This record gives sequence, C-alpha cells and structure tokens, in this order.
Amino acid sequence: MTTATHAEAYADAVHPNSRRIAWTFFATCMALFVLQILYGFLMSFQHMGWEGLHDLIPFNAARATHLNLLVVWLLAGFMGAAYYIIPEEADNDVWQPRLAWIQWGSLCVVGVVSIIGFHLNWWEGRKFLEIPRPLDYLVVVNVLLFLLIIGKTLFNGKRFTTTSVVLLVGLVSAALLYLPGMIFFTNHTLDAYFRWWVVHLWVEGVWELIMGAILAYLLIKLTGVDREIIEKWLYIIVGLTFLSGILGTGHHYYYIGAPGYWLAVGGIFSALEPLAFLGMALYTVMIARRRGLEHPNQIALKWAVGTGIMSFVGAGFLGFAHTLPQVNQWTHGTLVTAMHGHLAFWGAYAMIVMAMIAYAMPAMTGRKLYEGGRAELAFWTSNIGMVAMTGAFAVAGIAQVYLERMSGMDFLEVQEAIEIHFLALVVAGLLFLAGIVLYIWDFVKYGPPVFEAPSDPMTPEPGADGDDDTASEPALV
Repeated sequence: MTTATHAEAYADAVHPNSRRIAWTFFATCMALFVLQILYGFLMSFQHMGWEGLHDLIPFNAARATHLNLLVVWLLAGFMGAAYYIIPEEADNDVWQPRLAWIQWGSLCVVGVVSIIGFHLNWWEGRKFLEIPRPLDYLVVVNVLLFLLIIGKTLFNGKRFTTTSVVLLVGLVSAALLYLPGMIFFTNHTLDAYFRWWVVHLWVEGVWELIMGAILAYLLIKLTGVDREIIEKWLYIIVGLTFLSGILGTGHHYYYIGAPGYWLAVGGIFSALEPLAFLGMALYTVMIARRRGLEHPNQIALKWAVGTGIMSFVGAGFLGFAHTLPQVNQWTHGTLVTAMHGHLAFWGAYAMIVMAMIAYAMPAMTGRKLYEGGRAELAFWTSNIGMVAMTGAFAVAGIAQVYLERMSGMDFLEVQEAIEIHFLALVVAGLLFLAGIVLYIWDFVKYGPPVFEAPSDPMTPEPGADGDDDTASEPALV
C-alpha cells in the first residue's frame, strides 16, 4: 500500500484566493440546499391534505421555489468547484478575485430576489424558467463575469489539461443554452420547443460535461491512476453527451406536437447518457485497487463513485423505463416523473458537488474529519433516504397512473387516494435530511480554509504508484 508524500496544501499556499472563493460558494450551496429540502417538506405536507399551508404559501410558489433553489445551489456548487479546480489545473491563482466576490454577491441577489418574487406572484410563469425577466438579464451578466474570470485564470496559467478545458467548455455551453429560454414567443409550441433547450440540454447535455470534468479531477486525485487513462474517458463522455443529450430531448418534443418518432428516439438515447460516467468510475477504481493505491480520504471517493452508480440508476435505468413510448404515454406528467427526477438529480449532480466538497475541505483545512464515523453515516443515511424517497414516489406514481390515467378517476379524487404515500415520503425525507445535516455538520467543523501545509499529506506524489513521474503530468490538449 503506497503512502502520500506530497502536501496538497502547497496549492493552498500558492492560490489562496481560489480556496477562499471556492469555500464561500460551497457554503452558499449548502445553505440553499437545506432551504430547498424544507420547501420539499412543505409540498409533501400540502399533498397530504394540510390545506392551511396553502394559505400560508401557495403550492405553486412552493414548487417554483423548490425547483429553482435546486438549480441555484447546484450552480453555486459547480462554480465553487471551478474556482477550486481551474486554478490548480492551470497553476495560477484566480484572476481578479474582487470580481469573483462581486459575481458571488450578484448570484446571491438573484436567488434571494427570485424567492421573494415567487411568494409575491412576480414571475414569468413558464415551467422551470419562472424567474422574472429582469433577473434573467442579471443572470446573464453574472455568468458572463464568471466565465471571464475562469477563462482568464485558465488562459493566463502555466498549463492546459483536458479536465480543465472540458470543465470550461461545459460552463460556456451552459451559459449559451440559457439564452434560448429568454426568447419570447406568443406561440406556445415554439416557446416550449426552445424552453426544452434550456431545461433538457442543461441537465441531460452540457451539465454532464461539467459533471464529467469534476468526476475526472476527483478520480485523478483520489485514486492515483494516470491522468491520461482517466482523461481518455472524458473524450468518450463528450461524444456520448452531445449525441445522447441532443437526441434525448425528443421525448419532450412529442408532447408539444412534434412527430411521434421523437418519443422513441428520445427514450432510447436518454438511457445512454450515464453509461460513460459509470464506466469511468468503476474502471478507475478497479485500476487503483490492482495497483494497491488507497487515498486516505475514502469518503470523498465513495461520493465520487456513488455519482456514477446513482446517476446510472436514476438518470439511466429509471429514465429509460419511464420514457419508453409504451410507458410514457401513461406516466408523462405524473409522480413517476418525480421518481425519476429526484434520483437522477441526486445521483448525477448533487452527489458530484458533495464529492467535490468532501475532497476539498480536508485539502483546504488540513483537518481529517473524514476519518470519523459521522462522514460515513452522512453518506449512507442520505443515500438510503433518497432511495426510500424514490420508492415512495414510485408507488404513488404507479397508483396515480392506474387510478387516473387508466381507470379514469377524477384528478382530485386520485390526489386524496394517494395522500398516504406522502406520509412515507416524509419519513424517507427525514432520513435524507438527517444525512444532509450530518454532512453540513462536518462542513462547519472543518471551518474556513487555512494556508499552512497539513501534517498529513493528501495527494500522492507523481510517480508514487511506481510509474514514471511523467505519467501523472497533465495531458496537454
């Protein structure tokens, strides 16, 4: 078994602004994540028939807040990851850190004003793109500023790596695909067509490039496997993402009046998206075990590998089962969609942010809280809770499909009939929340970054696995 001999905190001393900014974005995303979960509980209670809550916060406001908080906290996590990864990969501290703080502040303003606006009925009313139009322009300015900072940091750096370039391409593509959602159409079909460019091609397209780059970075750091081997998987991910992501949009097109073949095309290609991530994670761990490599931060590795497994189950398997044309004609727009969506988002994007934070916090602070049982308990409790939530959504959704779509029972009568399933959802949600609270407890215990090398190193020195030193050098693009 090899031991690490190179201090990860060396990068902290060289790039202090990167670590401070990344930590702030991570702290922001954790706070927004908890708020999103609380709104999820509110919606569950409303589904259970607690009518008084509708007068306090209408269901449509709670739903819009729940969904948009998901987007904002994930974006905060991606941005924090970029501020951590890009400077290290480029060996260059953040360009114009003051602008990065302004960018963080404007992102918080968008989030806070949007939530307040939803509760005051100030929104566009377009599903998943509810934020008011003036805030859309602020989002564009915010993201352009973020890309300028990250781009200048990378291109002013000492080196380019496949990982950093794919991460930047994913972030730029996400920014470009936000623009079609700002185009106004009086025709509902045209509006829905371009709206799916944002909603689907973000989460099942370019966000996967971001996820793939972060996963590649973590696997390189946590397994000691040669960078060239892992980054070859990134090329597969890029190709498969663009092929499957674009064609997978078809299962949405069918319901806005596009030809029927789109339902079949979309269902088949949507299922292919997570295969490359699962393959990269399992292949890398297999090689690491063969070489006898074991990073001390095993909990971060579990989050990283879990990303590949859970995204395959949630986004791949459940997505394919749900979008098959023979099934989707009955399940579209029901709680079966919520079943697929919750596990897919958790596996594909939430877990990769959790993995990044689990790796970065010990590296930034030198504290080894991953050695305690709390981090392990947080991992298993949150994942078991999410699987249980998925099961509750599945049972409720199947009952809804049978009673409403196949038997013709009135919609409101069906909602009353399935209220009991939301009790199970709340119990599972409490287990999930317990895991997240434990995770955040660790985050708070770590504290802010320090800029002194920890006594126990975090990352293997180049060549520590017995290969040539050049084997661990960044692959040039």
